[in-house]
Amino acid sequence: MQVSRFNDYVGAVTNFVGKTLTIAELEARKLHHDYTDLLTRAVQPALWLLIYGEVMSSIKAIPTGNLSYMDFVAPGILAQSVLFIAIFYGIAIIWERDLGIVHKMLASPTPRSALVLGKALSASERGLSQAAIVYLLALAVGIHLNGNPMALVLVIIVVILGGALFSTFSLIVACLVKTRERFMGIGQILTMPLFFASSAIYPIAMMPSWLQAASRVNPLTYEVDALRTLMIVGGPSAYGLTYDFAALLLATAIMVAIAAKLYPRVVR
Repeated sequence: MQVSRFNDYVGAVTNFVGKTLTIAELEARKLHHDYTDLLTRAVQPALWLLIYGEVMSSIKAIPTGNLSYMDFVAPGILAQSVLFIAIFYGIAIIWERDLGIVHKMLASPTPRSALVLGKALSASERGLSQAAIVYLLALAVGIHLNGNPMALVLVIIVVILGGALFSTFSLIVACLVKTRERFMGIGQILTMPLFFASSAIYPIAMMPSWLQAASRVNPLTYEVDALRTLMIVGGPSAYGLTYDFAALLLATAIMVAIAAKLYPRVVR
């Protein structure tokens, strides 16, 4: 009896993973047919790193300890790039609703959580493209990147988690507002507070006390902290990698659960 239950459990997990990866592959296929999207999105991190980073580094207005400002800000620019891509991912759900694609997916036997997680993973692929761009830019300007293969693998995992987290959050917003115009307005309102209430471009110690409190419940803070530790030689960690990964995993799991519950509402 116990063996049978175990086999049923393994089969259910395998089926869930398979359907999730199928949804992710279908979504990622759209990206493979249009690489211009990746090229246009390369402009933003280039501007932030090559202009903002260089200017702030030259004036030495922000204390960053033993790191140069360019070393300090590069992980924050990567986290910001992933955030900006993921937070507007939900608009695709509204397009799919208008085209009738969401109705077909909801009529399939695929679990709602697999649909949501699959879409989140496809958004993470766009985040990985941003990681490649930021790494190339960082090498070009002489940022001290950590070349350890394990660190690179962990950076990929952090980027995937960050993309999945914020794209799922975006999907929740899309399920609630349901119109493209309202979604774009809310997306623009959300991105900057998330960005500035993190340590992406300045240390948390520089923030006023109320903003420090906000940063501690901001998932982007832990994404930036993990990336800074892993990407940069001698990169400090304010919270520790274990805490960073736990916070990102917990936040992602909560967002997926909420989005799976709300997903059918997008068609109403």
